[in-house]
Amino acid sequence: MFWAGRGFIGQAMSDETPKTHPSGAPWRNFYGRFKGKTLRPNQKEFLEEDLEPLSPGPVGWDVNPDREKLDVEAMFDGRPLWLEIGFGGGEHLVHMAKTYPDMGIIGCEPFINGVAMLLGKIREAGVTNLKVHPGDARDLFDVLPDGCVQKAFLNYPDPWPKKRHHRRRFVTQEHLQPLAQVMAQGAEFRVATDIPDYVRQTMQEVPQAGFEWLAEGPSDWREPWGDWISTRYEQKALREGRTPHYMTFRRR
Repeated sequence: MFWAGRGFIGQAMSDETPKTHPSGAPWRNFYGRFKGKTLRPNQKEFLEEDLEPLSPGPVGWDVNPDREKLDVEAMFDGRPLWLEIGFGGGEHLVHMAKTYPDMGIIGCEPFINGVAMLLGKIREAGVTNLKVHPGDARDLFDVLPDGCVQKAFLNYPDPWPKKRHHRRRFVTQEHLQPLAQVMAQGAEFRVATDIPDYVRQTMQEVPQAGFEWLAEGPSDWREPWGDWISTRYEQKALREGRTPHYMTFRRR
């Protein structure tokens, strides 16, 4: 276990394990990778030069121990705020930023290789309405004002296919309740997955967190949403014979 500047991360707690770090950060188990293959020189350059200017503000417990709320109005000059949770390589995030320049979008992704890929795409596209949090979305939820997010995206999240690992999925109340807290009434929450059991859990858990499922609208995978861009994860699912599912919810 270690202190990562984004939360106190470690293995599963026992009854004797303290529930907070001495700094005041909550104990939050994080499951997944922070880093993969060795970064290329240009990716290291992106991280060194571009990541800090794209920060949404002080998010981590090490830089914001009092959990002061971010100034969302100043962050994007008053533009409505959208949020993408786990942006992978960033193709959907950059596409949405280009498609909706009047929106401000924050992307969350703890996997640093994905962050580096996104920064390269941002440079290439020249979009200026994006911010990047390279860490756990739950830490960002702590410092976003209540009701400030107008739309949120969860595209092809880690499926954690083994039954004993289902509690690690994003679509649990541990993640959904804080998400609901920062979303405005009537805000839209989109979920895309190719795992049938993830669909089942999503349909069960998301309404319990204060969302209603919008059953109307296109359901065919070829046009799930009018502004959808096919991601590498969708393409992989199709190659391997899995059917993508697209669910839209509204914050009650």
